[in-house]
Amino acid sequence: MADKKTDIELMRQMHTVLVLHFLEGRKQADIAEVLNLSTSKVNRLITQGRKLGMVKIDIENPFQRLTDLEHLLEEKTPLSRALVTSSVEGSPATTLRQVGLAAANHLVETLRDGDVIAITGGKAIGAVVQNIETDRTFDVTVVPFTGGVQGKYHTDVNHQAMLLADKLGGRAMQLHAPLFAESREQRDMLMEVASIREAFDLARRATVALVGVGSIATPGASYYDLHPMPEADRKMLIGSGVSAEFLAYLIKNDGSAADYALNSRLVALHPSELRQCSRVIGVVSGEEKVWPIRSILNGKYLDSLILDEDTASEVLATIEGKQDVA
Repeated sequence: MADKKTDIELMRQMHTVLVLHFLEGRKQADIAEVLNLSTSKVNRLITQGRKLGMVKIDIENPFQRLTDLEHLLEEKTPLSRALVTSSVEGSPATTLRQVGLAAANHLVETLRDGDVIAITGGKAIGAVVQNIETDRTFDVTVVPFTGGVQGKYHTDVNHQAMLLADKLGGRAMQLHAPLFAESREQRDMLMEVASIREAFDLARRATVALVGVGSIATPGASYYDLHPMPEADRKMLIGSGVSAEFLAYLIKNDGSAADYALNSRLVALHPSELRQCSRVIGVVSGEEKVWPIRSILNGKYLDSLILDEDTASEVLATIEGKQDVA
């Protein structure tokens, strides 16, 4: 009977120590003084209490919805990693900035000296570059995936490559070629120019690919900054099953590059060549990107995707009951 009483008193003492330490936040030395115990005794009681399961730590996750969306995207698509940020109702520009900030932080956190970063142009990648902040420099090289479009702040990939390299303390390789050649023959000739071939060879071996996903459904889409198009042609494209722009290529619903004349004139790496890159990160924001994202997921081009919660929810809603992206 005495032993049982001793056990009960020990458990009471253990409980008191655990409450003082974990709930009231007192240090072990303070608890020892209050209870007239040695510090080592207090430490033993805490250790024993944890072993007995008397301590359960429950940390509330304020981002549970975002975490759930990330897990669902990873479960239902070929993505190995999804990162979802909060959407700001009524402010697509602010939402895009938040996605860009998350992507910028992810890039800086995972970057290593010696990395080669290959990038596309576009507003999403521009948002990433704008939000880059680091207290150290990186020995990295930034290279474009495509030729350039002069005079377009968001879509001139050479400009973005230079800015990104400058912010990271690295160097940029410029690709001095137009995005669209006048003909397929001119495109083939440009691809064999030594400086252009060298840039694309480096881009193929990139350790990090940072890419946007474009829509062609809306007249204000970035693709039409690259190549202005009459409304009738835009509607014809959509009607033919083209739903996205990726590395400036027009992409069909199944994720394949469309058999379209503009694609054959592109001075750019083909989307299929992304598979040679170590890590391909997509950065996207906006409801108009939902079906383009689906197409790119169908093509299995991305390892990771960073996007806002509203866009993520809509992408998942289109996947419900369908297996073509799984």
